[in-house]
Amino acid sequence: MNTVTQPADARPLGATLPDWQPASRPQRTPLLGERVRLEPLSAERHGDSLFAAFQLPGEGPHDTPQARWAYSGGMSFSDAEQCHAWLAERARSEDPLFFAIVEAESGRALGLASYLNIVPEHGSIEVGHIHFTPALRRTPAATEAMLLMMRHAFALGYRRYEWKCDALNAASRRAAERLGFRFEGIFRQHRVVNGRNRDTAWFSLLDGEWPAVETQLERWLAAENFDDEGRQRSSLSALSALSALSA
Repeated sequence: MNTVTQPADARPLGATLPDWQPASRPQRTPLLGERVRLEPLSAERHGDSLFAAFQLPGEGPHDTPQARWAYSGGMSFSDAEQCHAWLAERARSEDPLFFAIVEAESGRALGLASYLNIVPEHGSIEVGHIHFTPALRRTPAATEAMLLMMRHAFALGYRRYEWKCDALNAASRRAAERLGFRFEGIFRQHRVVNGRNRDTAWFSLLDGEWPAVETQLERWLAAENFDDEGRQRSSLSALSALSALSA
């Protein structure tokens, strides 16, 4: 009987990936859903509706256009011209690669999101620079936008999908967990942003975890999960709990 012997100084190594092929780089192509579509960002096409959406009133006195950019790496705009210039600069970028989140029914651009830290050779990609305006926040359309980006990334062959945010951004951390990301830890003193310290919370979703997460998101977004007023019948967390019990 033949045996395989390990050298005396052998070190543990990661699992071999005999069939691994680098992922494909995302292109400037639209991602189409039922409630929204993600279009490659264009200042000319999306600037007016995004500027208008950025100015919408929020929830309460602390939800102002200025405050909304506290964690987003962006800025509030004094006028449409300044907004168009800022969007045009981002539309030219390859990494981050920006998309406008467009409401399917109205054609209005109501948010932004991007792929970034794109590393096809290792199969790693991040979603970030997310800005949901008040008209998009906490809606099924916002969740569908994230689903479309996740689905596309894994279809391109990525094996790791990342979400990072300021560790103090409680809303972003809740959103990551709601969408199925797993918390990995805090990078302390990771950045200096606008003269302030930023600790960064890291989350990830792996290709082996993605099919179950995709199923939960699709179940939550299904038309039968919403009543005639658009209110959810079951929360995403409740659907996930039921799935875990039946597994």
